[in-house]
Amino acid sequence: MDKRVANAEAAVERVRDGATILMGGFGASGVPENLIRALCRQGTKNLTVVSNNAGVAGYGIDLLLQNKQVKKMIASFVGGNKTFEQLALKGEIDLELNPQGTLAERIRSGGAGIPAFFTPTGYGTIAAEGKEVREFNGRPHILVPTLRGNLAFVKAWKGDRWGNLVYRKTARNYNAVMATAADYVIAEVEQLVELGQLEPDGVHTPGIYVDAIFQGERYEKPIEIRTVRKR
Repeated sequence: MDKRVANAEAAVERVRDGATILMGGFGASGVPENLIRALCRQGTKNLTVVSNNAGVAGYGIDLLLQNKQVKKMIASFVGGNKTFEQLALKGEIDLELNPQGTLAERIRSGGAGIPAFFTPTGYGTIAAEGKEVREFNGRPHILVPTLRGNLAFVKAWKGDRWGNLVYRKTARNYNAVMATAADYVIAEVEQLVELGQLEPDGVHTPGIYVDAIFQGERYEKPIEIRTVRKR
């Protein structure tokens, strides 16, 4: 039941070339930055990364993109990342773009053991090409396959050695759902607490979903888009 590992380097040792990794985070919030930095140092290649967005300059997934370790991104937003833009324009990376709600549901359904679902989102666009279409309540829907990963990298605020996790505010976006939809789930936390210190009703991810956990360090927490008032 003790799922603690020494550090990020020990946690990513099992990541192999060609792996599909679900990476939590929303913008610059809730990003598993220790795991990403360790994966950069390890140099694992040909990765498929599933994330809401492609990271911001010099932070998070952008580090993997700069190292050209990612062969495919599955995301809902890739704007604002110059590294990704250049790789895409040169044909050096594949992109599977999803509506944000569809991406979240693909992952949630993958965690629930549902192989596919129908959604009206994307009907009549290139997103529907080659997909089965059915009508429900007079509205056309397309069949979308769910998503699972070989691994999931999640970042939480607090966790215990059993793997129970608590996220803080926006950092809960995508992290909680991704923790249910991978064969092996690695969690990095800001605070690793003793058993019994987490309120049971406040646990967002039960430890049964988590395979390894460690306390991260040097969290940067950048501001994604800095805006200030003009005097």
